[in-house]
Amino acid sequence: MPRLAFSRRVALAGIGAAGLSAALAGCGVPPAYVPEGGRVGPDRSESDRSVAFSNWPLYIDTDEEDGERRPTLEAFSERTGIEVRYTEEINDNDEYFGKVSPALMNRQETGRDLVVVSDWMAARFVRLGWAQKMDRSAQPNVVGHLDPQLRSPAFDEGRLHTVPWQSGITGIAYNRRALGREIRSVQDLWRPDLAGRVTLFSGLDESFALLMQGNGADITRWTESDFHRVCDHVEALVRKKHIRRFTGNDYTSDLSKGDVLACQAYSGDAIQLQADNPDIAFVVPEEGGELWAESLLVPNLARHKANAEALVDHYYDPEVAAQLAASVNYVCPVPAARDVLAASGDRETAELAENPLIFPDDDLRARLAVARDISSAERRSLARRWNAIVGL
Repeated sequence: MPRLAFSRRVALAGIGAAGLSAALAGCGVPPAYVPEGGRVGPDRSESDRSVAFSNWPLYIDTDEEDGERRPTLEAFSERTGIEVRYTEEINDNDEYFGKVSPALMNRQETGRDLVVVSDWMAARFVRLGWAQKMDRSAQPNVVGHLDPQLRSPAFDEGRLHTVPWQSGITGIAYNRRALGREIRSVQDLWRPDLAGRVTLFSGLDESFALLMQGNGADITRWTESDFHRVCDHVEALVRKKHIRRFTGNDYTSDLSKGDVLACQAYSGDAIQLQADNPDIAFVVPEEGGELWAESLLVPNLARHKANAEALVDHYYDPEVAAQLAASVNYVCPVPAARDVLAASGDRETAELAENPLIFPDDDLRARLAVARDISSAERRSLARRWNAIVGL
């Protein structure tokens, strides 16, 4: 079974694209936004058969006997002759943004050809003009196999600059035996028997969509009124001490130890939690759950853009996507990988094809939505209110 994933989606929103541009302008620094024509640099892909790929820890397949080996990367290098310099350097979205933003805002190379960031951070890169358009004519697997539900997020219509690495669902995890009842909706979290035994995510981008869905809002077109309605309710719950605390990925420990009985949770974590404790259940509420993705992008002036695009397309080969999905257990952005796993001669591997938390069925998909991202104009005021509630 996979190890519990590092907290990729939980991080403070920090200063948004608009705030960054304003701050720079006030200091006499050129605007941070880079127009399309200023993003492409000399591509050394033909003469230098390498690619620098930055990712999060524990977010790729590894060899069972040698954890330093990554079979899908090795297969790519063997097939193409392109060496992959793979670095697990992303531990927090904003921390990584702070690491690469000085180069990007000054129109300099970052030393990276391909990076993985959470969807809301990818939105910031796209708005700032810090992500290059990919050449889809060189990516037939992406064109043919990308999950239709992830093809055109609001922050990158048509997926011109980004491609999902893995996807996931924000829902509710709970201890069915200890609670003694089922949870079917977000509203079930507010019942008296869960007073002081519930946690919510502390990150604005991680928490708000599911809570809005619980109020019946359409998260693909939510309004600031929807947001403030959620905040009013959460503030009242905090005053009543109904919410135990706001968490990062440490919610998994709280639930495992029994300190909480129900919490906001990610589908990828739920698979491991259930393996350790079959009493743990994960539910996509009746009102719906949030479908999110973490995105691959090529930063401006990358030296090996074509090699990076080839690596992206490699992971959209259903055979490769299936191998990755079997290891990390997040929602696979390549639905065709399901048939590959189902045909496996290994029983446990074949069973993964039937796991709706990896390959959502039609009924589950009907309850999933990709939230409209928080615009740069909205972020500062919304983050200020949310962070005051959660104590950040």
